[in-house]
Amino acid sequence: MSLWMILPVSLPVFTITGIWVVYAMALYNQHVCPVNNWLYNVSCEEQLPLQRGPVLCCTLDNIPLISKCGTLPPESCFFSLICSTGSFMVMLIGLLRYAHVIEKHQNCILNTAGLSTAWICAAGLIMVGNFQSCSF
Repeated sequence: MSLWMILPVSLPVFTITGIWVVYAMALYNQHVCPVNNWLYNVSCEEQLPLQRGPVLCCTLDNIPLISKCGTLPPESCFFSLICSTGSFMVMLIGLLRYAHVIEKHQNCILNTAGLSTAWICAAGLIMVGNFQSCSF
């Protein structure tokens, strides 16, 4: 076996770790509220012990969604980097899988559909990573 086997395993390890780093950066910069604070809208009445800075209450605008964590700088740059690198890895894994299957079983519709699906998912991930702060 070759080192190409590391690529499919590194995709979830890299992206999951990267998303948690983005959340930690957004939490440190007070762009989102902590996950363990589920007193949204109720917490505006009393000051929370874990919060500091200008916003002293958690509203529904501060829920730590993945797209919300990667909206403001500096974490938006890292979020875009994670999405772009993950998209490239999805494209590469899809292409390697396609080449591996075509070598063993010749050309089939299911293999081509798998390659197309992987590349469509990669294009969607690029769109999410590069245009997360746009509102339509």
